Amino acid sequence: MENNEEHRDELSFNSRIPLAELQKAVEDIKKEISKVIVGQNNFIELLIVSLLVDGHVLIEGVPGVAKTITAKLFAKTLKTEFSRIQFTPDLMPSDILGTSVFNAKTSDFEFKKGPIFSNIILIDEINRAPAKTQAAMFETMEEKQVTMDGTTYPMAAPFMVLATQNPIEQEGTYALPEAQLDRFLFKIKISYPASDEEVLILKTHHARKGSQPQTLIKDILNPKELEVFKNQIQEVVVEEKIFKYIADVVAKTRNHPHLYLGGSPRASIATMNSAKAFAAINGRDFVTPEDVKKALVPVLNHRVILTPEREMEGMSTESVIQMIMESVEIPR
Repeated sequence: MENNEEHRDELSFNSRIPLAELQKAVEDIKKEISKVIVGQNNFIELLIVSLLVDGHVLIEGVPGVAKTITAKLFAKTLKTEFSRIQFTPDLMPSDILGTSVFNAKTSDFEFKKGPIFSNIILIDEINRAPAKTQAAMFETMEEKQVTMDGTTYPMAAPFMVLATQNPIEQEGTYALPEAQLDRFLFKIKISYPASDEEVLILKTHHARKGSQPQTLIKDILNPKELEVFKNQIQEVVVEEKIFKYIADVVAKTRNHPHLYLGGSPRASIATMNSAKAFAAINGRDFVTPEDVKKALVPVLNHRVILTPEREMEGMSTESVIQMIMESVEIPR
């Protein structure tokens, strides 16, 4: 009996990071969103992980699969500001970043901030805007700042971009440049719901009786708590063998016969950070190969490019990433 108590004390002592509050917050966010959204558990978990590691998310799916509403409800669970920008072919960089306006009283120019100055930014149909407008997002997404007329304006924390795009209707769209795609931590592909899920969607919608989904969602997390959780994730232990596992998988994407372009070191860093967050929300202060596997597909599927031959055969980047994962020995 004494030995058992000693063993229990040892276990609790070994848990270096108090992760109970982080786990509860994650569960509460999932619970709130599930009041409206049926299924999509993986999508919601990836959004939470991205928030915890300061990443941006590209959401791809056909119209009507709840991309925009899920992103809006996710933002509603956070006690932060939210901004929605609809990208269109005539959108200019100043429409997003802001513009200098002449003030007659002071006889000087004043910078009027654009809608990008918020915490959670939902960009609807990001591939509808021309390259010039998309390029305006580069600095903001990477350095979390806007430079205008020689002055730098930092973004308030947290700062996260959720961008949606439709993979089917390509008329009037502009493909995102690789440099911009690389700025997104994850690319999440949303598919159609299963038949039983669709029945539940209809029942949930019917039961709401016309009430707005946003009114059902309570805020869960404030920026101060979020900062504490982010710091806890930084403390999660990554062993040498996990570093090597990540590096081996990403390196294989660079010389795989099915791939024209492989993952960069930024992809390796994104995989490691995401794996640390997956470990933390599962109550562990160390990363396992399973955490890495969870992160690899959403981290890599927009960073690798299939060879034209494989693309014509209808092969997907996900299947090649899966192939690579199976070919690399899992550390024990």
